[in-house]
Amino acid sequence: MSPTIAIQPIVSAEQTNEHTYSSFSLTPLNGALGAEIHALNLSKSLSTEVVDEISLALSRHKVLAFRNQSMKPADLVNIGNRFGSLHKNPFVKGLPNFPEVIEIRSEENHEKQFTGLWHSDISWAHEPSMGSLLYAVELPPTGGDTLFANMALAFSALSPGFQQLLRTLRAEHRVDRHHSAKGQYGKVPQDTVYHPVVTTHPETGEKILFVNEYFTTRFEGMSEQESLPVLQYLFNHSVRADFTCRIQWQPGTLIFWDNRSTMHYATNDYAGQKRLMHRVTIAGEAPT
Repeated sequence: MSPTIAIQPIVSAEQTNEHTYSSFSLTPLNGALGAEIHALNLSKSLSTEVVDEISLALSRHKVLAFRNQSMKPADLVNIGNRFGSLHKNPFVKGLPNFPEVIEIRSEENHEKQFTGLWHSDISWAHEPSMGSLLYAVELPPTGGDTLFANMALAFSALSPGFQQLLRTLRAEHRVDRHHSAKGQYGKVPQDTVYHPVVTTHPETGEKILFVNEYFTTRFEGMSEQESLPVLQYLFNHSVRADFTCRIQWQPGTLIFWDNRSTMHYATNDYAGQKRLMHRVTIAGEAPT
């Protein structure tokens, strides 16, 4: 008989009694991750106290949705800079006057949209992203939801023996599996990048399963063929419904997520419809 695996709660008993924020109100999206922030205008100058409270909410909920925002590219850069230095993606050109802002655009004649694989932004870098902010500029009438997975919860649901095995492994992350020199993408030399399969969140201390289907190729010292069965199991396990949330975009929605502890997936169900998003990515540190 297989042992019963006790899934650890995503928050402590202390966190279950949700912290009261002085700068805004908050509604959790579900029991896995995500929260909606109310009564906060991000285009205005934010005090240090507000920034600290947003950071606290992000560490607790991992994904934050802010509705009814009005964000120019300059506003997006300003708010991103409050949480760290902004990453300039070497593969995607930013806006002419705001190189940190990536435009994610789909036109009516586009049959295939941006991406259809679960991933964590910039995991292929030696210092992956801390977080990303994505703002809805123009949306189709329906479709284009974004799904998020709690990788701390995914790790906690594994058996102790499997957890211990994974703690001994590092995995290769490569960008050139999906980016090429064609179109707006530029191909740049990349050193081999390995990250621990299990990382420690620098703020919460949570153990995080740090692999993703888009960029993770193999375990260090193993071939892709040898690594695939375990990696595929982890990819499938991580996106169980009880580890995820789904956010429906509305005009003026901004979503801020923690790339260190989540993966995300863009649904490709709006072919033939226009969609325009602006994104900034906050630089991070090498995971440990």
